[in-house]
Amino acid sequence: MTDSNLDKTLVLIPARMASTRLPGKPLADICGLPMIVQVAKRAREAAIGRIVVAVDHEDTYAAVANAGFEVVMTRRDHQSGSDRIYEALQVVDPEGRAEIIVNVQGDLPTIDPETIRASLRPLENPAVDIATLTVEIKDEEEKTAPSVVKVVGSAISDNRLRALYFTRTTAPYGNGPLYHHIGLYAYRRAALAKFVILGPSPLELRESLEQLRALEAGMRIDVEIVDTIPLGVDTPADLEKARRILSAASL
Repeated sequence: MTDSNLDKTLVLIPARMASTRLPGKPLADICGLPMIVQVAKRAREAAIGRIVVAVDHEDTYAAVANAGFEVVMTRRDHQSGSDRIYEALQVVDPEGRAEIIVNVQGDLPTIDPETIRASLRPLENPAVDIATLTVEIKDEEEKTAPSVVKVVGSAISDNRLRALYFTRTTAPYGNGPLYHHIGLYAYRRAALAKFVILGPSPLELRESLEQLRALEAGMRIDVEIVDTIPLGVDTPADLEKARRILSAASL
């Protein structure tokens, strides 16, 4: 990636302390570092642009700052990570230099930096407003699990879909691959601003999937198909698995 593109891309990592299943999640220790710092390190390894962590607690702020990463305090009452990163964007880039905003979830400490880079590829098409990621489902149980969000899309190349819908049910019907959505987004700046201003939509509320807000508003989301799904850390068992993965990677 050229220096000019690095200047135009801003990676924002939201970190919320109020996790019900794993209290204090951003500060959970993984191989000697808080989880949120491990995520920031993966983003730095992706080398796609400036990195800022958006936090809502003084302890998280201190941990990120002490690790040498840029950090900004945001309100605690945001309903979504998108709202949090939009507040952070206005604080850290009021001049509007960043044209692409990459939202890397703060609970993905083992994410492959190449997966982060892959999120930018659909935005090479100027018609695309938002880019995200997916992986083909191989596990039969995942095909029917409501916790696994499926992408319904039209194939526009071997490794890219144009999203038509996102759902927790099994879709589309019939023979063919099913795709597990990965909640990492790259927005054009104007698209993020529009998305936040719109507010929750009927289908978003029904499915509990905020990306449906964009589709209902006529925004275009393209989805890059990648090989592996990153581990999202939501439970103590997930945390132990992340520790094992990063411990093995450091050997």
